[in-house]
Amino acid sequence: MKLAAFSASASVVGLDTLDARNTPGSRLIDSIKSSIIWPGRTKGKTWFHPRVCMVPVEEKPVAIMTCQTITGSDVFSQVHWSRSDSNGEFWTAPQPIASLGRRWLPNNIEEGTCDVVPDHHQKSDSVLAIGHSVYYKNDVLIQPYENRYPVYVTGDAGGNWSDRKKLEWDHPETSGIYTCGCAQRITFENGDILLPLSYGSKERKDRKVCTVLCSFDGQDLNIIQSGNSLELSVGRGLLEPTITLIDKRFFMTIRAEDGHGYLSVSSDGLLWEEKRPWCWDDGEPITMSTTQQRWITHSHGLFLVYTRKSENNINVMRWRSPLYIAQVDTDRLCLVRESEKVVFPLIGDGINDPDHVARMGNFHTVNASQKESWVTVGETLPNDNWKGNTLLGRISWNRGNGLLGG
Repeated sequence: MKLAAFSASASVVGLDTLDARNTPGSRLIDSIKSSIIWPGRTKGKTWFHPRVCMVPVEEKPVAIMTCQTITGSDVFSQVHWSRSDSNGEFWTAPQPIASLGRRWLPNNIEEGTCDVVPDHHQKSDSVLAIGHSVYYKNDVLIQPYENRYPVYVTGDAGGNWSDRKKLEWDHPETSGIYTCGCAQRITFENGDILLPLSYGSKERKDRKVCTVLCSFDGQDLNIIQSGNSLELSVGRGLLEPTITLIDKRFFMTIRAEDGHGYLSVSSDGLLWEEKRPWCWDDGEPITMSTTQQRWITHSHGLFLVYTRKSENNINVMRWRSPLYIAQVDTDRLCLVRESEKVVFPLIGDGINDPDHVARMGNFHTVNASQKESWVTVGETLPNDNWKGNTLLGRISWNRGNGLLGG
């Protein structure tokens, strides 16, 4: 396999070369505070999948969020967007992105878009929002009506969004699905984008993961080259890979359905080492259940945001509350147990009354400023008419001049 014409020394927007290994995370994190963006539990709509990117506007970054309402299991409305000019204190009322609504197909099938992630593309000064197609019949999620695939729109901080486009990929094993839904990606200084994908054929239930190198000119996203694949023949296989780059190494974290989350590393972003389950620094495996993880990349340390099984959430579906953060030991490729902190606590009784505990398995992270990172999440309460708050967690750093990228 011929690898891409970039190396691990290729720089990511905002990347510096400070040593990120093994600085105690408990000393890096100064405080964690949470607030409610929209009170979906008590009034208004329940805004889900809140994902944020920072866009420079006249020397001052503004926050652009994509989100959508949820009314059932993976049943989402049209994708909307919101903006904050006040460092996340206040947000505009979500407005629809016209090209990311539902559209009718034959046989009373509706095609929608979900799992959208926006990111600022510095070279073209545009916002690139990527999600994937999803299908409904009578407002209920169905199996793929045709191939499920990534879709994207481009926009700006003023809410001007393009038509929806499909990311084309001619890989032979994508007859069932290929998707980058929910994924963190890497943008290089030359404008190219490294994108993680999960994919599979109609003949197999389990999916594989890989990364693809894409060109992007501010309008069109095209795959240039793909890397090797990782796989796991349990359940739906490997899902929702997400990537980051620090200290000239690429890191991928992966959702799985065998009681683990997985980690892989790469020197070039395309050729990935064999995956390994997430463990604590004493070697004990961390019990996770088919839920995504997210990176926060700081020049003095790499951090993972995640959910796991704990004493107080035993009966919560997939242990999707509370939401934790811990530092990654980038030498030993594990999580530092003593660095673990709670971003959003479990609210309710996760042992005796788990049906009324807000689940927080669909979340996102962004470095909002030099001193602060954000975690955004929409609570899921299926047994309470899907009502839930949209939350923002602020992680303040003691060494605030070292945040990298988004």
